[in-house]
Amino acid sequence: MSVIEETVIAEIRAGAGRRLAAIDPLLPETVNLPRGCGVIFAADGSNHQAAVASCEYWEGGPESIGRTWGASRRFRLIPAIAGPDVTAALDALIQQWSEHLADAHDTDGEDTAAGIAWPSRDAEGIRVLLRHGMAPRSVVAARATRSDRVEHVTAGAEPAGIVIRRAGPADIDAVASLGIGLVRYDKYFGSVIERPETEELLRRDSADLLAASEPWTWLAERDGAAVGMLTGLRPEASTWLAATTRLAPVAYLQDGFVIGAERGSGIGAMLTAAFHTELAKAGVAVALLHYSQVNPLSAPFWSQQGYRPLWTTWEARPARTLR
Repeated sequence: MSVIEETVIAEIRAGAGRRLAAIDPLLPETVNLPRGCGVIFAADGSNHQAAVASCEYWEGGPESIGRTWGASRRFRLIPAIAGPDVTAALDALIQQWSEHLADAHDTDGEDTAAGIAWPSRDAEGIRVLLRHGMAPRSVVAARATRSDRVEHVTAGAEPAGIVIRRAGPADIDAVASLGIGLVRYDKYFGSVIERPETEELLRRDSADLLAASEPWTWLAERDGAAVGMLTGLRPEASTWLAATTRLAPVAYLQDGFVIGAERGSGIGAMLTAAFHTELAKAGVAVALLHYSQVNPLSAPFWSQQGYRPLWTTWEARPARTLR
């Protein structure tokens, strides 16, 4: 770990932003470097410092729905790498981070994770991440929007007998049931963890969303029975993810789920089209969502709806397995 001047950190952050822009035009123009625990890691280039990073820590209590989406204690490295030797810089930063975690934190618990959000198109770092014992867990996918674009369902003919409608407070039972169905399906892929409090917290959060005027939640019904749902967050509720892209405003597709018997019929595309119509009306520049890297249904489906990977989260879980 190095003591490094603020001006040098700013230069590296700007250089890292330029490097990312060359890789993917949707990535942010600069790399935010939250101070987290207050330690800054640095890696030297041939004649100057070429990369810096900080460590963030998050711990969720029993009232935190965030514990459903991963380990209850998470350590995250935020690297800013200006280059030119990306692999050497990333390797040095992770090595310093690993030593820091061993000295400063209890990382022995099973319910811990050490993670890095790495640009999905940045191929140079992947072998380094693998070498340090990390595996791809989840993807932030992006779909740039245009307010003048007309949306169409592209997955074939619409299924007969399906009605798509906006949900409201009276639909809490259906929305909560489909929400826990999504959790119980996604937990097969290793990132989502159903905890004792998950169902109650999902219901509470769903009730809050449905209480809003014209909530961005839609149900798909067959013969009056809910068979699918989609929930989105308006830009004012999506600011927590806004720094992951240079476009603004950002909206977030929070949940999308269709029951097993109806999958592949086009219902998911119909729900997504309803969401995209609202995005156009609201002038949203980019929509973001998460999916599991190893879910065999997610990547092809969301690609068909116009989304593509922007960031991939790599994790060592438990955190002590970081090498």
